[in-house]
Amino acid sequence: MGPRHSNGDFALEPVHGSDRGQVDYDFPGVLVGTAEYAEGPTGATVLWLPEGARTFVDRRGGAVGASGLYGFNHAICLAGGSVYGLSAVAGVSEALFERVDHRSGFDQLQLVSGAIIYDYSVRDNSVFPDAALGKAALSAARPGVIEVGRVGGGASASSGKVDAARVEFTGQGAAFRQVGDVKVLVVTVLNPYGVILDRDGRIVRGNYDASSGERRHPAIDYEAAIGESRLVDSMAGNTTITAVVTNVRLSDVELKQFGLQVHSSMHRGIQPFHTPLDGDTLFALTTDEVSLPEDPATPRGRLSLNSTAVATLAGETAWDAILCAAG
Repeated sequence: MGPRHSNGDFALEPVHGSDRGQVDYDFPGVLVGTAEYAEGPTGATVLWLPEGARTFVDRRGGAVGASGLYGFNHAICLAGGSVYGLSAVAGVSEALFERVDHRSGFDQLQLVSGAIIYDYSVRDNSVFPDAALGKAALSAARPGVIEVGRVGGGASASSGKVDAARVEFTGQGAAFRQVGDVKVLVVTVLNPYGVILDRDGRIVRGNYDASSGERRHPAIDYEAAIGESRLVDSMAGNTTITAVVTNVRLSDVELKQFGLQVHSSMHRGIQPFHTPLDGDTLFALTTDEVSLPEDPATPRGRLSLNSTAVATLAGETAWDAILCAAG
């Protein structure tokens, strides 16, 4: 790949685009904003939690790109631009530092973690989300509504990359569920090597054969290649990055199990998932506002089923977000 135009070749101005509409949610204390460079297109998405939230980070696949990875965060940034997009994460951190008047006491530090997708394979330039774009996404953060589609970190996301000719665009998805006082919000940037499946097992995005008008499971391609003793010509540079936020109070161990279970559940909608060509990262956060009942007969030190119950709800919400991102 030869030299390509990047940020310094354009008079870049952050924009706040719209594509497939918005998803509403009711989660006080969680604000979400998006910003893009249309010249890419590429962008960044920020979940801002001013009071902060305990966090577990699950990283899988062979090509993870992330920063921060703190156990407590005030913001999560999901961006394009591969490793260079981590500049957007730094921009969010710098902006939050400014918002607290640069107070730098140890207990006043504004903690920001983030992850990136590789989105260069579907565009002809190397524009990346920089610090200014991260700041713009934070400035756009608002409660109650999230832009979805080819916006924010999902501006140039795609799926189904067994063959470059069969790739389809996806984007950013979001979903929200509430049962009683329990709330779950999921935001995902869908850029997997694999294809996207709905709840009926149909492939709805990726590996699209224009000649037949059909999408097929990569297993068919792999079976043919293995049978003929030939390599599958696959595209590197993939990743799905996700943030799931709940208000349920969970211990550190329960929060970890919650995150692991939700991330694993996403295999149902993305196949294959966590491949050597993916860098899948999930941030699981809790605002610790609602306590679920626990069995008083449970032996001391043994986990309750609270994390399992909430993660099951969150797993369905994550699947909703995947399908939202697939369009």
